[in-house]
Amino acid sequence: MHCPVPVQNVRRVLCVFPAYTPAFATFEHAYALMGDIRAFMPPQGLLVIAAYLPLRWEVRFIDENIAPAKPSDFAWADIVLVSGMHVQAPQINAINERAKAAGKLTVLGGSSVSGAPDMYPAFDYLHVGELGDATDALIVALDASVAAPAAQMRFETKERLPLADFPLPAYEKVPLKRYLLSSIQFSSGCPYRCEFCDIPALYGRQPRLKSPEQIICELDAMIAQPNPPTVIYFVDDNFIGNRKAAREMLPHLVAWQKRHGYPIQFACEATLNIAKQPDILEMMRQAAFITIFVGIETPELEALKSIVKEQNAAVPMLEGIRTLNSYGLEVTSGIIFGLDTETAESEKRLIEFVDASQVPILTMNLLQALPKTPLWDRLAKAGRLVDDPNLESNVRFLRPHDEILASWRRSIAYCYAPERVFARYRHQIEATYANRIKTPARAKLTWRNIRRGLILTFNLAVRIGIFADYRRVFWAAVRHALTRGRVEDIFGMTFVAHHLILFTRDALRGKERASFYTPKPVEAQSEMIEQKRVA
Repeated sequence: MHCPVPVQNVRRVLCVFPAYTPAFATFEHAYALMGDIRAFMPPQGLLVIAAYLPLRWEVRFIDENIAPAKPSDFAWADIVLVSGMHVQAPQINAINERAKAAGKLTVLGGSSVSGAPDMYPAFDYLHVGELGDATDALIVALDASVAAPAAQMRFETKERLPLADFPLPAYEKVPLKRYLLSSIQFSSGCPYRCEFCDIPALYGRQPRLKSPEQIICELDAMIAQPNPPTVIYFVDDNFIGNRKAAREMLPHLVAWQKRHGYPIQFACEATLNIAKQPDILEMMRQAAFITIFVGIETPELEALKSIVKEQNAAVPMLEGIRTLNSYGLEVTSGIIFGLDTETAESEKRLIEFVDASQVPILTMNLLQALPKTPLWDRLAKAGRLVDDPNLESNVRFLRPHDEILASWRRSIAYCYAPERVFARYRHQIEATYANRIKTPARAKLTWRNIRRGLILTFNLAVRIGIFADYRRVFWAAVRHALTRGRVEDIFGMTFVAHHLILFTRDALRGKERASFYTPKPVEAQSEMIEQKRVA
């Protein structure tokens, strides 16, 4: 559905999504191996807003992770609409400066401004909260005038639009072939109260839902695009935030896959206690879910209690991970350094956990306090929030900052040494990949997929197999997969391993931040945007 508010004027709206800072789980270092890939995942929220705007309005959509907006784009627009997260704050403000220099009205929405509107004083309009009554009021204001208001105006959502009434995201506005994977949303909100997480404050503790029919319509819309995705990520804050709803939706997903010949593989994020739901896991297996992100955070149980994440202790961690692997789900794990309970022994326990769990991808970050979280409130009260761009976090840790940073460096150096990365992937071949259902190849045999496979094969063989300094462990992993008939898995594991190894080396040289949530200095962001422009 489009906005129900009647409008009198035609407006030209330029939707711009800012570039991300490179991180462990966005895989920038490996895009060149696939030829046409430029970005990780389409921005789901901004695509929904683009689809909701009045039908009479013209909309142009630019994701600066693919290419920056050009002066001609700003010249075309009446209104520049931006959305993003806290880590994108420098890029968000830079887009505003470019738009204002072109004389355009600027509007900012999304999670960052909803959590911390005071961070963005230079925008003309702020949209705080989710799609709802504030969105309609904003559209009324934009229809009335595109002149900048005398002072910044805020529109804050009081009544959210039910997810069941959300429009089909404007997938046609983005080049899906440029993304590593696509995205879909089934629910919003999470029932848990993890101290460091802003989801309950922003989106609520009672998950709100789309209907299974909506999900099927979105899948149909994506595969109808000229270059449909092959992997789709459920961006739900917690896929089992409402277990009953997940149980009711999954059979529809399985039926859709069977009807279309399994053209898609799925990924999601959930709490580790999903390991106690074998019926859900089996349906996920039948629907071809292949990856699940689990916020492990720390293997230390007392630390989990201190950050109010006891749900991770509902099942022994290693047992839970093995259970997920047994349903064909490769686990990706979040890890946090700098928790108040951390000691000099924590690093050793983390390494032991990585070696025992064989989780291949671990997104390791220093603790960062986000606005609208219990952690922010607690540290602000204790005077432990800092604002120093030379530091890797806004938290004054109980241990010295440099000790925690050194521990992070040692840990990523250990975990992402080529021989250990590939050893963990070799483990996945037997422990995880062998447990996935066999799906027909027919739906995947498109010219685009064949072409991409040939490009990837060539680049893996040449760039890694000949020129990489870790080529020996690469070829050993390839042989291991081939002898077990896991030819297709070679592409995924080596693509990801290549990124993890290169990202770690950059991080150890000081080129990457120790927290994905900490923005890079402005000059580094400018260099990143220029590199996108040249590419």
